[in-house]
Amino acid sequence: MSPEYLLTTLVVCLAPGIGVVYTLSVALAQGLRGGFWASVGCTLATILHMAVAVAGLAAILHSSALLFQTVKFAGVAYLMWMAWGTMRGAGGLSLQAAAPQPAGRIVWRGIALNLLNPKIPMFFLAFLPQFLSPGDGTSAIVELGLGFAAMTFAVFIGYAALAASGREAVLSRPAVTAWLRRAFAASFAALGLRLAMERA
Repeated sequence: MSPEYLLTTLVVCLAPGIGVVYTLSVALAQGLRGGFWASVGCTLATILHMAVAVAGLAAILHSSALLFQTVKFAGVAYLMWMAWGTMRGAGGLSLQAAAPQPAGRIVWRGIALNLLNPKIPMFFLAFLPQFLSPGDGTSAIVELGLGFAAMTFAVFIGYAALAASGREAVLSRPAVTAWLRRAFAASFAALGLRLAMERA
C-alpha cells in the first residue's frame, strides 16, 4: 500500500458525507460509546461495498438503470426519514441526555445509511484501479479495500472523539443543541437531495 494511496484515502474519508454526519450526531447525543458503534456500522458498510466492487457487482449495478434507481431512491427515502427524526429529536439522534441506545441499533443504522448509496461501490470501482498494477490480482484489491476500511474507522473514531469531548458543553446549552439538531437534519436532507439528483 503506497503512501499516495493512504494519503488519498485519508482525504476521501475526511470529506463530510453520510457516515461523518451520522457519527458526529450519534457521538454528540450518546458520547464516545455511541460514536464508536456508529463508526463500526459505517466501516462495516464500507467493507460490504468493497466486497460488491471486488465481485464486480458494481458494474452490474451501473449497467442496470432500474436497479440503480431502486437502490438510490431507497437511500434517499432513508436519509429523509433520518432528517425528519433528527429534526423532531426522536430516536438515537436526539441531541439531549438520554439512555444509551443498544449497540446493535446504532450499528445497523450506520450500515443502512451507507448501504443505500449505490454510488459507493461505483466509487470503489473507479478509485481502486488507479493504485493497481496490471499484474495485480484479487488479493491486491482486497488489501487496498481493507486499508480503506481501516482508514474509515480511524477517521470516524477521530470525529466521534472530537464530538464526544465537546458533548457536555453542547448539551448544556439548549440554543446550541437546537441549532445542531437543525444542522444535522438539514445535512441528512441535503445528502438525500444530492443522492436523488446524481445520475447512474
